Amino acid sequence: MAKSKSYNLLCPIARALDALGDRWSLLILRDLHAGPARFADLQKGLAGIASNLLTDRLAHLSKEGLIEKTQGAHNTALYQLTNAGWATRGLLFDLALVGGRMQPVPEPKKPGNLRTVAVTLAAALDRVVAPDTSAQAQLTVDDEPFAISIHNGDVSVLSGPNPDRQVSITTTYPDLLAAAAGAMPLDAFAKSASITANDARVAETTMTLLGAAMAQMQ
Repeated sequence: MAKSKSYNLLCPIARALDALGDRWSLLILRDLHAGPARFADLQKGLAGIASNLLTDRLAHLSKEGLIEKTQGAHNTALYQLTNAGWATRGLLFDLALVGGRMQPVPEPKKPGNLRTVAVTLAAALDRVVAPDTSAQAQLTVDDEPFAISIHNGDVSVLSGPNPDRQVSITTTYPDLLAAAAGAMPLDAFAKSASITANDARVAETTMTLLGAAMAQMQ
């Protein structure tokens, strides 16, 4: 593993940057907020990262106590966040807000997968749910499902289907980005999305909550 340079300053911001300031490190954490992932999943989502660089960054983040390596089904190696890693949700959301106000690059590439959706949506929902809120939904973006689970105000948004869903919402990544940025009115987003639920009131409540979360991203 390449040795990272340290700011060597008595400052908590400098210490955080010692742990997180290397290129790709924050994006690895971003994608792991969608749940445990294989090396190949991370490399696919982080379009452009070399295998050896991803290996180096994973080792560094493990050393810093932000992620850990575990065994999944069929002895598959998985990387997942530690408690310290999960605590970066708010930091990543604030960075997303700052980035959303900046000029985009001329020809941006779509991520290799959409695990990037999870952390910003979860953090935004955190800001709008009441302590007694509970809901189960599935948001499918360009054929990639995300399980939204809210239990007594605790929010989880993870990559994969939600077998307990009360409502299913299907949309496209461009529409989701446009709504989150305020370029598409929330009522227009709701009309463009496909929504299915056994109870119309549950669907309305879920969309209201999703709309309030998106407003937090603007």
